[in-house]
Amino acid sequence: MKKNLLLVLALAVAGLVQAQAPQQSGELKLTEMKGLQQKAYVYRAFGYDDLTLETGHLNGFTPFYLVYPDKKLDETQSMDLIKELGIDQQLKQFSIGFGVVNPVGDTYNNDLDYKAYQTMIDSLRTFANLKIIGIGNGATFVNQTIANNAKEVAGIVSINGKAGRVADGATPVPAFIVGKGAANVAKPYLTINKAQLTGKEKQMQIYTNADEPLLRVVVSSATTQTLGEIFQDAWDTLLKKNYRFNNYRHTWYEGQKYGVNGAYELEPFLNLDELKVKRNIVVNEDRFGQTKTLWYEYIPEGVMSAEKGSVPLVLLLHGNNNDPRTQADTSGWIQLAAKEKIFVAELEWQGKPGYAAMGHDGIETTVGLILQKYPQLDASRIYTEGLSAGAMTSTALGIKKSHLFAAIGAMSGGVFPGNAVLGIGGNSLMDEAIQKRGFVETAYVCVAGTDDMVVRYPKDNDWKNNSLVYAWQVYETMNGMDVVENYDFGANEAFGQTVSNPETIKTNKGEGITMEIGYLNKGNVPLMKLVAVMHYGHWNFQPAAEQMWNHFKHFSRDVKTKKLIYQP
Repeated sequence: MKKNLLLVLALAVAGLVQAQAPQQSGELKLTEMKGLQQKAYVYRAFGYDDLTLETGHLNGFTPFYLVYPDKKLDETQSMDLIKELGIDQQLKQFSIGFGVVNPVGDTYNNDLDYKAYQTMIDSLRTFANLKIIGIGNGATFVNQTIANNAKEVAGIVSINGKAGRVADGATPVPAFIVGKGAANVAKPYLTINKAQLTGKEKQMQIYTNADEPLLRVVVSSATTQTLGEIFQDAWDTLLKKNYRFNNYRHTWYEGQKYGVNGAYELEPFLNLDELKVKRNIVVNEDRFGQTKTLWYEYIPEGVMSAEKGSVPLVLLLHGNNNDPRTQADTSGWIQLAAKEKIFVAELEWQGKPGYAAMGHDGIETTVGLILQKYPQLDASRIYTEGLSAGAMTSTALGIKKSHLFAAIGAMSGGVFPGNAVLGIGGNSLMDEAIQKRGFVETAYVCVAGTDDMVVRYPKDNDWKNNSLVYAWQVYETMNGMDVVENYDFGANEAFGQTVSNPETIKTNKGEGITMEIGYLNKGNVPLMKLVAVMHYGHWNFQPAAEQMWNHFKHFSRDVKTKKLIYQP
């Protein structure tokens, strides 16, 4: 168990190590990447100027731009091109990365430069929002080669390039096309994306895939724009809408190798303005001015004018040592909150330099402060969800603070048997569950990827002392349900036991990635919901947010008696 826990902590830190990079100051410079066939100059420090925990957004999932220029450029010319496009201006809002990639030879050669592209992708190790920009001859190379091999690409911008052709098995990719013959250049992208005309904006036609709106192609007929104006149009209509990362049969931050794990999943990038969600960054000092705590409030339009006591509250808890905006930016909960009018708060529960860790009592205190501040919130409908270590903490809160929470959601985390670690596990939780058995109930949703090797998913003949299984048993115990002691994952790959109302949900997130869903009932009440994300690794799975909410919304807790209430 200790070995597995160390792996959890080590990889959780490594997973968003980019977010921990020191801020940069002074003159912005590119650095030549080593070990490549071509000259490529990049900036990839992730953190610049005045971006802090109180500003900006989650690092690591923000764009990383690779620009293929019309002709070879040196380091100074490359930086000039970045500035002409205006890419560097995004450093004031996001911790982005960018670079300029020259052809291997004097001009582009599709075969040679494609091989060099593969080498570059491998050398980058991890990325989650790769955007490719081609200009002139560089755009032609992108259209003819990268576009047909874009499994890891979140978006393509083609400026004054020539058309490519559709290759068998090409992966759909969002694309912005501008320049002479743009309509002709766009045809292969429209075919690959199965996109149909859905709207017009200024001089641009917008095409989208009916089943996946993130798969869009924007075709601009503009002829007199500067590169900066083109880039801004591409950002507004296409680039800001999505990111792409790969969690299929592995976990993305373990690193990637070109072409090994299939097409990267396409996910929506958090755009608060489009969602009409306001973010408040709250720094709270204790009454003695000794310590500070930090959290982020996400308030959808209409919530502030809602009736008193009518709006549910969902807490988000990030993983171990993650950026405190991890859940807001990658879990799908903010998009869901905008739709369902949910008040969401992501807590810096674990502590960062300058901010205190909250602990279970501190989290309860924070909830109290939020409820006091916003009378619109419903104290009977408070829920918490977390990732990895945040899932373990959420799981513990449902036992230790059962009077406060009506339902708990855990993504890629459970309860480690044995001694408590970081306050998120241990036999003490089972002891408390035993003491409360027959008196206390808390609804629980467990979501985990079956290819998660960080918090290991239980398998046939390998489920004993498993943290997910132990979490299920702790909640079965406290909820007064039959506790399953023996599992057979050979008979039931997803759950190792019989579940009620089993369901398979297909997703468009990648080959073979489906959700297997089942319920564990107490009488006629489905107190526990289990979600296995097939062939998925250790991270948030955005469609799971809706699965959690569809369970949460049936449960509330009487604020006087503290009894759990279920409404079918």
